[in-house]
Amino acid sequence: MADITLNRLAKVYPGGVRALSDLDLTVRDGEFFALLGPSGCGKSTLLRTLAGLEEATGGSVHIAGQDVTALPPGDRDIAMVFQDYALFPHMTVHENIAYPLKIKKVGKGERAAKARETAEELGLGHLGERRPAQLSGGQQQRAALARAMACHPRVFLFDEPLSNLDARMRLEARTFLKKLQRELGVTTVFVTHDQAEALAMADRIAVMESGELRQVGTPTEVFRRPASTFVASFIGSTPMNLLDGELVDGGGAVRVAGGELPVPDGARAHVEEGDKVVYGVRPEYLRWSERAVDAALSGTVSVVENLGSAHLVTLECEGGPSVQAVVPEEHEPALGARGWAVPREDRALLYRDGALVGAAPAEVPA
Repeated sequence: MADITLNRLAKVYPGGVRALSDLDLTVRDGEFFALLGPSGCGKSTLLRTLAGLEEATGGSVHIAGQDVTALPPGDRDIAMVFQDYALFPHMTVHENIAYPLKIKKVGKGERAAKARETAEELGLGHLGERRPAQLSGGQQQRAALARAMACHPRVFLFDEPLSNLDARMRLEARTFLKKLQRELGVTTVFVTHDQAEALAMADRIAVMESGELRQVGTPTEVFRRPASTFVASFIGSTPMNLLDGELVDGGGAVRVAGGELPVPDGARAHVEEGDKVVYGVRPEYLRWSERAVDAALSGTVSVVENLGSAHLVTLECEGGPSVQAVVPEEHEPALGARGWAVPREDRALLYRDGALVGAAPAEVPA
């Protein structure tokens, strides 16, 4: 077992800069766990603190039930892959892969055999005598992964390892990495600022902001029910529409963007007439209509963006705000056309004071 448990983990830099604020978190054994958030949110600091490269100011880190808070990196039985791969330029691929085993004083013959075996597993067998400068970005990434794999760690820590790859190679690499992690069954913590990457790869995601956990859940949970307006605006290839509104009709409807929409089911018991709220609905959950429809957002088309198999339509509503909707190909409207965007009631959400109305306790970290 190699679960990771953080108990009130804190990191404060000189001058009082708080990078991590008393975090409580459990990463399950064998899980692919993503730390997601914008630059400066603390995700890399958290990873480095797990690795022992940063000293915790408070709290504790446990790996497989062992308190490793005060242990140096070499005694934590973890392997880390960095954004720049950190391969030794004067060493061959085989030598780079074998280096962690050399540090552990594994015999020369055994570590050479292990390096060759690991290189073969990752398709690098024919490149074993090359140096990093002679490899492509994808090959360097696999060499860094092979070096991490060779010593059979309890935990993998990945600090944005795909960010230096081009778009096509990045897609291939994330599929490869996910498959590899499944086969090895090693507990993995993966830092990224790319929400599409986290949604595609992770078993669970922790969304971070300003050194705090804003939401922890599966990709589906975080995408469908963001716990705050921050998470809602950050998650999704197209951000959620977040529209200021007010409860009317005895609390049974929301006046928003010049019209009235039904209150989402999960929020009805928690709101009343006059409440100021934010109505949230993803562009993917809006149905487009060229004809007038009740309980819809109406306006004039100002922008149409081609997404390939669909179009992202921006609608300037009569009430002032703009709304975006994903429209299937061949059904995209013309610029300047009038249209109606109809929300799916089971996918609409309400927020009050930045928090999801009707959120279950498990959806928001304590």
